Order: sequence, then C-alpha cells, then structure tokens
Amino acid sequence: MLQAKLIVTGDDFGYCPRRNQGIVDCFLAGAVSNVSLLVNGSAAADAAKLARRYNIPIGLHANLSEGSPVCEVLKTNSSLLNQHGFFHGKMGFRTALSKGLLNMSEVKQELKAQVELFHELTGHLPPHMDGHQHVHVLPEVRHVFAEVLEEYGIKYTRVPIEPGLHNCDWIPPSLMDFYLGVEEDSFNTVDVFTRHGIRWPDIYIGLSTMGKNMSVSNIWSAIDAAVAEFTSKAPSPAHPPPQSRTVTIELMVHPGYPSVPPVGGCGEGPDDFSQSWERLHELQTLIKPELQSHYKSRNIQLCSFKDL
Repeated sequence: MLQAKLIVTGDDFGYCPRRNQGIVDCFLAGAVSNVSLLVNGSAAADAAKLARRYNIPIGLHANLSEGSPVCEVLKTNSSLLNQHGFFHGKMGFRTALSKGLLNMSEVKQELKAQVELFHELTGHLPPHMDGHQHVHVLPEVRHVFAEVLEEYGIKYTRVPIEPGLHNCDWIPPSLMDFYLGVEEDSFNTVDVFTRHGIRWPDIYIGLSTMGKNMSVSNIWSAIDAAVAEFTSKAPSPAHPPPQSRTVTIELMVHPGYPSVPPVGGCGEGPDDFSQSWERLHELQTLIKPELQSHYKSRNIQLCSFKDL
C-alpha cells in the first residue's frame, strides 16, 4: 500500500488573535500539522510565542501584497507601496508587476527582511517559505524568491499546481480565472525553483477546498484523485515507481475564528475573507473525526516540512 505524508498547513498565522486561536485549536485537535507565519501580521509576535508553547512547526508566509512592509527603508517611497502607503493588494500587485512598476531589488530587500524578522521572532530560520496570495510564483518575483531561499538555505516551498482543478465546476468563473493564472505561473516557476535546488511536495491541494468549498468529501476526493493521478505517472530512472516510495502532499488551509475589526490584518485592518464565516467553516470541517479516520484508513500520516 502506498504510504502518504500529508502536510496540512494553516496559512496566515499571525493575522489576528482570533486567527491564531483557531489555528492553535486545529493543531491541538490533530487537524493542522504545520503553520505559515505572516511576519507583518498584527499578531505575529503572539503567533510565534504560541508556536513555541505548543511546539507547532512553523514556516514563513512571505507577504508582498497585503498591509505594510517590515523593511524600514521600504516603508516610505518604495515601488511596493500604493498612494496610501500600503502594499498594492492581491490584484494590484499583479497589475503593477505587469506594468513593470515594481523594483525587484526592493522585492528582494523585503523578502530578506521578512526572513530576518521570522528568525528574530522564532529563534530559527523557516524550514519552508511560500507566498501570501501566491505572489512567489509570479514572473520576475519567482527568480528573486528562489535566490533568497537559496541564500538562507531554506529547502522547501509551495508550487500551487492542483490536480483536477479544471473539473471543479463549483468554483465561480472569476475565481477560476485567478486560479488558472496561479497555475500557469506555477508551471513557469518549476524550472526556476529546480535550478536553485528548492523542493516542494509531490502534490498540492487547497484551491478547490477553500472557504465555503471545504467539506470532508471534497478533501477526500481531492486527495484520492491526486494520489491516483500521481501513481499512474510512468516511472523514470530519476523517479522510482511511486508505489515503492512515500508520496508527499500539502493541503493548504485557512482555519480561524472570524476577525473582528479593527483588530487584525497586516497594517490596514482585516479583509473580508478573514471576517467571514468561511474561516470558521474550515476550522469546523478540519476537526471532524471522520476526516482523521479517513487519513488513517488511507495510510496517510500527518507531518510538517521538517519531517520530510
């Protein structure tokens, strides 16, 4: 029987105290096995303390799109900021990038500042580092991101290519367009990350199961379909037949208790998604016993990046 290692990563740790509490509750219930910290989040220091207290494996959720930079010199007069002095936003960042308005040396400066702040808060370098709102796979940014990971010896990242995404007819067209853009950017990033010796799990899941779309059966079928597709791939000398090794999976999740303004966010207050019931819905789904028993019946072992 194929053995699978599943990393369930709770993103946006540090966003607000209620998000932190929700992620910790999920970790203690055995539903989340790894977290990704927003170092510019309003409750980042608190999150780092909680991770230490409960021994939660923690990595860095690099943020270039929401809130404020952590690098002092970039807090004023930087290409990363809009006219209000905050990052450009999820789509604004992509627009500014496509117009050639972003200075890549400032991107690198901010990424390094976030790694340094992570180290300061947690006492160690991140074992894995990915991008908030998937900014790390965008053109140009991917090269700088890979350089920073290699410089700090950070081995693992996330490449959000989700098997079966195209068949998910419950995802609204506007969101699907964004996801397909993320997927295309991810395909174009594979070579860059590979050249820099960066690794990522065999399978990524998380776009089709986000927010209100999360259910026990959705997670089951996403994992089962992805594993089936992975094992059907023809082996090559470089890759032994999947049956004879462990398959690694990352499930990206966003559990938490809804943020209550003005508390939360990364400098601008919490966004709509973090205030919505969808966070709580993810939390309640992830801790369901039938999900845990499904993992056991499928020989799926929960772990973190540092266990790979």
